[in-house]
Amino acid sequence: MSMLKYILKRLLIAIPVLIGITLLDFALTTLAGSPLDALVGPRVSEDAVLAKEIALGLDQPFFVQYWIWLKQLLVGNLGYSVKSHEAVADMIGSHLGPTLLLMGVSFVVGLLIALPAGIFSATHRYTRRDHAIVTASFVGTSIPSFFLSLVLIYIFTVRLGVLPSGGMTTLGTDGGFLDVARHMVMPVTVLAVGMAGTNIRYIRSAVLEILDKDYLRTARGKGIGRRLVINKHALRPALVSVVTVFGMQIPMLFGGAVIVEEIFNWPGLGLVTMSAINARDYPVIMGVCLLSAVVVLLGNLLTDILYALVDPTIRYK
Repeated sequence: MSMLKYILKRLLIAIPVLIGITLLDFALTTLAGSPLDALVGPRVSEDAVLAKEIALGLDQPFFVQYWIWLKQLLVGNLGYSVKSHEAVADMIGSHLGPTLLLMGVSFVVGLLIALPAGIFSATHRYTRRDHAIVTASFVGTSIPSFFLSLVLIYIFTVRLGVLPSGGMTTLGTDGGFLDVARHMVMPVTVLAVGMAGTNIRYIRSAVLEILDKDYLRTARGKGIGRRLVINKHALRPALVSVVTVFGMQIPMLFGGAVIVEEIFNWPGLGLVTMSAINARDYPVIMGVCLLSAVVVLLGNLLTDILYALVDPTIRYK
């Protein structure tokens, strides 16, 4: 019951937070310029632009525009794209699946790389293998995602010709599991490398902190095997810090996927977002920002819930 009350309380707190985020996003989007600026030219009269501005409600004051958007949001309407006139909810829904697939696989791959590498580095600290893993983590963190994407495309597409450079499926085919998997190799690698590079050092630090505890030295002094000491007595307490790190990676992964999707032409929210930004498409930008805010809040809430599963001594009031 305490956990349920805590979740309900967090959800109620999230409502004003979401309103504040959308208000700030709406203000920044408005300051970026009007989507009608692209219509200005010798073939379009000022009267036509003015009529379009009135039709879209862009002639209204800022708070009036925001209030109209917020009222539509409360009834489940995210508005319509200024550029394509398509419902924003339908646009996001049709492109959300590929983004979630890319993020989910990248998250799992990054976890499978970072968790054993971080634990191994901590249990073999100050050795050559430890230094090699830490150095690799710094490289994975430092290398920009767009640069790594271009390097992979050059090596595996241009030079070797073994992987497709973009898209989710091969044109002219029905796709299939293997075809989608081949298209995912490079974008997943880029996202997983950046994620693993950051998390290896956090996991290593968390495990090292636990290994220095008195009760672990006592367990080792009693003759308990090294593997049992690490897996049973050290790993679970260290998972609290690990859960925090991976909970923080969810929104970062969501944001990083935008650039990677644009480079690899992945049909997810990244392409929709970049197209909306270039066209100053207010409704689409606001819909994506709202979704991003919800992802961040749900990621934080999921992290808090996992704390109690990892460490039963944690209680929420």
